[in-house]
Amino acid sequence: MKYLNNIIEAIGNTPLIKLNSVTDGIPGTILAKVEYFNPGHSIKDRMALRMVQLAEEEGTLKPGGTIIECTSGNTGMGLALAACVKGYKCIFTLADKQSKEKIDALKALGAEVIVCPTNVEPDDPRSYYSMARKRHAEIENSVFINQYDNPGNAIAHYETTGPEIWDQTEGKITHYAVGVGTGGTVSGVSKYLKEQNPNVYTVGIDSYGSVFKKYKETGIFDKNEIYSYATEGIGEDILPKNVDFDVIDEFVKVTDKDGALMTRRLAREEGLFVGWSCGSAVVGALEYAKKNLKEDDVMVIVMHDHGTRYLGKVYNDEWMIKMGYLDNEGFQTAQDILNNGEKKSLMSITDRTTVAQAVELMSENGISQLVVKEGNDIVGGLTEEMMLNALVERPEAKSLSVREVMGNSFPVVAPDNTIDVLSSMIKQHKAVLVRNQNSEELNIITEQDLLVALTK
Repeated sequence: MKYLNNIIEAIGNTPLIKLNSVTDGIPGTILAKVEYFNPGHSIKDRMALRMVQLAEEEGTLKPGGTIIECTSGNTGMGLALAACVKGYKCIFTLADKQSKEKIDALKALGAEVIVCPTNVEPDDPRSYYSMARKRHAEIENSVFINQYDNPGNAIAHYETTGPEIWDQTEGKITHYAVGVGTGGTVSGVSKYLKEQNPNVYTVGIDSYGSVFKKYKETGIFDKNEIYSYATEGIGEDILPKNVDFDVIDEFVKVTDKDGALMTRRLAREEGLFVGWSCGSAVVGALEYAKKNLKEDDVMVIVMHDHGTRYLGKVYNDEWMIKMGYLDNEGFQTAQDILNNGEKKSLMSITDRTTVAQAVELMSENGISQLVVKEGNDIVGGLTEEMMLNALVERPEAKSLSVREVMGNSFPVVAPDNTIDVLSSMIKQHKAVLVRNQNSEELNIITEQDLLVALTK
């Protein structure tokens, strides 16, 4: 008889499937490593099992213990499967941008799920990183897996995914592309492949709003690169230890919208019912391939997970329209507002500027908001209301530096954020900054801009 002793023995040995339609006109052979064939429907099953095994080997995870992890959902699924087989309890913290399907799936496997806000700093006590550490400190006989820094993450892919890709391509692979989040998949696989052939070129796919690309290119961790984005599972606002930048040759950034639209194309044109980050990985990989691949080259793109976890998002027309990813009258985006209005150069002042000087500058230019910088870094935002309040309370405030009266920096949004998202943010902050997709340039959208857009 041929059978497996438990569900975790089904992990790995996923197929390579050639892409045909979405790659039309692009040279070379482009293959998808389709990881939803794992029992938990994602590549995270591999590293989840290896991290549990490592914790057992080290003695930090004991019988009857509790596995605690901050996850975007897929790692939690892999850990939950291992816990079911091995008899552990699970507590997972997730950011509130994760799909309801992911949360419900984790609960179905018996896990406790804690949903945390997305738009907070990693060290904020409300973040899903901090909440996981807090629960670990409170619960005896628990282990905080910490996939971001846990060496078992990359080891799993060095031991399994990398060798599978090498064997399946008979060593002919020339390019490897994958979305980068915790860093285990890109680093473990790339390390293995480059040991077999140092010329294998690794392309990491990043999100707008994430720090990876600029850090790779400059060595600078730039907080100004960080802003909210919707794509799940790739990009980070931290630098996980599992991201080995030495084995990643290049990063390509992809917008939420482009990734979502490609995800739907993969389902309809290739029959691959994959998750959102898979679409992002393909967009970024093909952007690179169009310019660089040759006929004899073989590129492998990792498809991280299954589409069932995004039924309420990228596979839902109403949600796609609301997000501005599908055309529909009334769903303007930040880019639409910039394109249809009078494009304004972003005006800034230094933090040493006085309140009186700032008032004069606003008056001369007919504006109500200013960005405050210290050197090249944005350190705050200034509005007429802030200065008025300061001057009414203390007339001598006119001689103070704006640093004394300014507020937090205006939030930075992606160009494909829709008008309903912008309106809620502008009500609170008076303005938002929009980062150009192809450059470092920032533009500003104010209350006045929003009023004009809504009345056109």
